[in-house]
Amino acid sequence: MLARFIGDVRRNHALEHATVSLLISRLGPDLRLIGRASGDGFFIYGDVPSDLLSECAQEGLARLKRGEAFWAVTPLCGTNLATAGVLASLSTLAVLGNGARRDRLGNAVLAGILAVTVAQPLGRLIQQHLTTSPDLAGMEIISVDKRAGGRYHKVRTRRRAAPA
Repeated sequence: MLARFIGDVRRNHALEHATVSLLISRLGPDLRLIGRASGDGFFIYGDVPSDLLSECAQEGLARLKRGEAFWAVTPLCGTNLATAGVLASLSTLAVLGNGARRDRLGNAVLAGILAVTVAQPLGRLIQQHLTTSPDLAGMEIISVDKRAGGRYHKVRTRRRAAPA
């Protein structure tokens, strides 16, 4: 049951990425959105027209189902930020160690910068292999609901059972 839930979140995370990328392509790079995947769909926080969100979600679903897996991974994902934060923190702590930290401050800054640089491609790999799944076979969008006076939307999905 837990494995199914995690799989559903990963698939919805991929669809969320595709949807947000398509929204940005249509509304411009200054569009400010936050997405959050769940087991039964995903949330989009931001001011977007419901009909356009629905259209982009359907298009993202179709593209992922056609095998366009690159839509599942984006440089805008929070996975990238988390990866950078963890690597920068760990590398800085490793360099600082104990004792006269002032003498190692330059090395700590350099270690943090290198960690953030490495985190960019690593974050994409983590998305590709752990936090998203472009395998949306059997998935369908069942509703796009505007909530809280339009401040956010919930895109609800479900996965049809595979034929026996």
